[in-house]
Amino acid sequence: MSNDKDKKNAFTIIKDDSTDGHGGYGGGVISLENMSSVIVDPNENEAYVDMDAMHARSKIERRVKWTHVKEEVPNGKLYWIVWVNVERTEEGKKYSGVAASEIRVDRENKRAYKFMPEHIKHMESSLKGKVMVDHMDDHSRKLLKDYLENFDKEMWELSSDELKEELSR
Repeated sequence: MSNDKDKKNAFTIIKDDSTDGHGGYGGGVISLENMSSVIVDPNENEAYVDMDAMHARSKIERRVKWTHVKEEVPNGKLYWIVWVNVERTEEGKKYSGVAASEIRVDRENKRAYKFMPEHIKHMESSLKGKVMVDHMDDHSRKLLKDYLENFDKEMWELSSDELKEELSR
């Protein structure tokens, strides 16, 4: 029997394509079925899946007033929402697109920074199989690498050399 915690700690894994290539209703619509949101918290040295981030309702995003001006949250703690796309290949499942979006949260003042156009761009890039993690700090990249590798070694091994190299810098 699974509980809610198990659901939040699992990647969304590929389902059948509902359009099956017929091009009818729903054809050409972007599907987020294969995407998961990983929170990287360098403050607590952890990374974890929080699917509520897909709807801007993750644990770290709740109960704060948002701004798109970083300077308005000078004491905000750094977090990353990493959009991870999973793809099935002949060899098996792999992490295909990984793009990180910065947020800053100041719990004490109930203020937080997020630049939504950047989050949307990064989600889209992940869906297209791109790797965008070079703007992350080294510690956060290592936390993400360790998490993805330990979550599913086979998916990690099948992933692109680019992803492995970017997260190992």
